[in-house]
Amino acid sequence: MRKIILALQVSLDGFFEGPNGEIDWHTVDEELHSHFNEQLASMGAFLDGRVTYELMADFWPTADQDPSSTPAVVEFAKIWRDMPKIVYSRTLERAGWNTTVVRDVVADQVLALKSQPGGDMALGGADLADTFRRLGLIDEYWIYVHPVLIGRGKPLFKASDDGTALTLAGTRAFGNGVVLLRYAS
Repeated sequence: MRKIILALQVSLDGFFEGPNGEIDWHTVDEELHSHFNEQLASMGAFLDGRVTYELMADFWPTADQDPSSTPAVVEFAKIWRDMPKIVYSRTLERAGWNTTVVRDVVADQVLALKSQPGGDMALGGADLADTFRRLGLIDEYWIYVHPVLIGRGKPLFKASDDGTALTLAGTRAFGNGVVLLRYAS
């Protein structure tokens, strides 16, 4: 059975984005971006919420056409365009770039999706991740901790009365100070 992997970036103080949605504090260099490409190229699908999907769709479809794009950006633009995507949204009417719009997260439907052949699926977006976490649908957490304190913003994990015990599956430090923490549920 394929896995659902939450792969997100956070500040050291636990924020997914700044108070106005800023992500300009991400320190993604060629080494880290190449790592993302290597990990995400083998995925079977991207599962995103509407906000994350729209952010991605606003940039990646044509990112490789910019002459100043780095090799890693050019490579990821192709990965993103070609990858099947599911966007969970109650408001989005349609989406391009090999994307299916699904209205609600239904656990049985997600479990059926996991049982299909193909690569693991990358889950993106803090709100969607919270829904998947509450339903027990996340198999691994790949949290990329950036060496920055942004002070306030949107936390990656919402407050909850339910705890989730995780097992450390690995770590990796990158030259720019980002640390990957991999946990299995």
